[in-house]
Amino acid sequence: MKKKFPAVMLILHLLALGVLIPAFLLSNNKSTFINILYCAAIAFIFSCIIYTIIYSRNSMRRISKMNQHLESSAAEFMNSLPAPVAVIDDNKQFVWYNQIFSEKIGLGQDVYGLNFESFVKMDVDMISKNGYAICPINGCIYNVTSEKFEKNDMSFLVMYFHDDTNFYTIKKEMVESHPNVVIITIDNYDEIMQNAKESEKAQTSVETEKLIENFMSKTNGFIKKTSSNTFFAIIENKHLNEIIEEKFKILDFARNIKISGKYPLTFSIGVGLGAHSLDESEKFARQCLDMALGRGGDQAVVKTDNGYKFFGGVSSGVEKRSRSKTRIIANALQDLISNCERVFIIGHRFGDLDSVGAACGIAGAVINLEKEAFIAVDRTKNLAVNLIDKIDKETDGALFITPSDAESMIAPNDLLVIVDTHNKDYIESRILYERARAIVVIDHHRKTVNFIDDAVIFHHEPYASSASEMVTELIQYFNYPNDDKIASCFADALLSGIMLDTKNFVMRTGVRTFEAAAFLKKLGADTIAVKHLFSNSIDSYRRKTQIVASAKIHNNCAIASADFNSEDIRIVAPQAADELLGITDVDASFVIYSTNNTVNISARSLGGLNVQVVMEQLGGGGHQTMAAAQLENITLEEAAKALITAIDDCKNSSTDL
Repeated sequence: MKKKFPAVMLILHLLALGVLIPAFLLSNNKSTFINILYCAAIAFIFSCIIYTIIYSRNSMRRISKMNQHLESSAAEFMNSLPAPVAVIDDNKQFVWYNQIFSEKIGLGQDVYGLNFESFVKMDVDMISKNGYAICPINGCIYNVTSEKFEKNDMSFLVMYFHDDTNFYTIKKEMVESHPNVVIITIDNYDEIMQNAKESEKAQTSVETEKLIENFMSKTNGFIKKTSSNTFFAIIENKHLNEIIEEKFKILDFARNIKISGKYPLTFSIGVGLGAHSLDESEKFARQCLDMALGRGGDQAVVKTDNGYKFFGGVSSGVEKRSRSKTRIIANALQDLISNCERVFIIGHRFGDLDSVGAACGIAGAVINLEKEAFIAVDRTKNLAVNLIDKIDKETDGALFITPSDAESMIAPNDLLVIVDTHNKDYIESRILYERARAIVVIDHHRKTVNFIDDAVIFHHEPYASSASEMVTELIQYFNYPNDDKIASCFADALLSGIMLDTKNFVMRTGVRTFEAAAFLKKLGADTIAVKHLFSNSIDSYRRKTQIVASAKIHNNCAIASADFNSEDIRIVAPQAADELLGITDVDASFVIYSTNNTVNISARSLGGLNVQVVMEQLGGGGHQTMAAAQLENITLEEAAKALITAIDDCKNSSTDL
């Protein structure tokens, strides 16, 4: 038809011309010729229209055949691709897929009409939004991309599966083989070895090195002893992750090594995980080791993206008998006081006898050094108002000021001393801390993540019974101009702080604690006057007994809730927790009470359970035998459930709590 149709039209046109020309030559009537010419023109136009219609129809047929040929070729091409390809419609159902998709993704199954997201287990919208998605399927890892096309008012998505299994396998091997620095130290090695026999030292050294060699034998890393109590190790990620999953069992094995048959050996471990280089890993490991030592030792610390993760920490800190560090810090502190204009002292929020007592001890020493001292406290939120009133009566009454006054008074040449806390979030005045140029921290609590890191002197001893004990030791080494002793009222304040945190010399009491108390007694501390600071009213005593009576025993823990509000609840609740420890077979006690929109938990222990670990799970902290936590926007019942869960987790932990 393509060749015939133009030939016929040409013949017809030639015949028409053959008729018209003789007619023009032979005709004498011009009008007749014109009529014939009109008829020929009409016939010519009509023939052209017919030609156009017929030719266009045949063109459409040719184009349709060409499209069908192209679609068939594309389908054959996509079907022969070495990568899986599938097409889904608007309803995310399969409408087409190639042979390799059927083999690798479908595993021979007919998936026509099935839902793509249900079969492949991935979100199509996420692929369209991000441009790709990583999807593990049948032991392979695919990078899935999509391309949208429309046809006949219908839209389709072509899903391309790029096999990146080899890439991710190599990447995984690189990540697993990444080296990390691990630093292991023996806690207080010199202290516990100084009285040991040479044979005991040698035996301990052999057992320790065997333990560490066994620890490293499960890895392909190496370890080097750099000093008598320090080891440096390089461990790959894949082995280090296994050690972390096992919660550093080496800590438990180390406690089985006992010097002279009674002093257990403990390790502190810093892990430099997540670093990009060995230099950065060594830096992280030292930071973690400092954190472990600052929390009392016997634990491993791993740096994470959100801070630190702790393992172990179940043993009490070994008391250091040497006072060389205390003497050095005392001399440095006295130099700072001598070179400043004034000294401002603050403790933690809702200060207690230890916080206020330690502040009073520093203030008494500063006054003897002939410098101005101010203690910033909020009397409306303080648990040691009795002590504050006592000091006011026995001094000129200008020692205690409000935090706002201190914030406006402090100058660049002034010194700020922070006692009984090292956490930026717990200090009495954050503004005062930020405005101070020179800062000294004196604290005995186990180190937390958000610690003050810009202090000129950071005196931190987690094995000390109280901040008051630490201050008492420091002021012994001060050289006063007139060899005067601090006033007896300041000695009373320090003794009250020691008695509070030791529960009248029962808990966390060492040799140095009694030595500090003896020194305060020489300064004129009155034990009867101190005892009066702990007295309560009859109403407070009734509230305390009410809390004790509401206690329930769970997993050898006494848990009580105070469902009432009172002005002295912050004093009564810890006292009730102390009372609950007197119950038979109780390892720890917890008292839950609310203040405004905050639920508080006061935790106490005699050593059978590390309450610090329990409270840390709830966002709090403290010591092994005394800790606390605060929970926002939660009810007492919900807090009790969260507490029970935390207790059970600690009890069921592989680490011996």
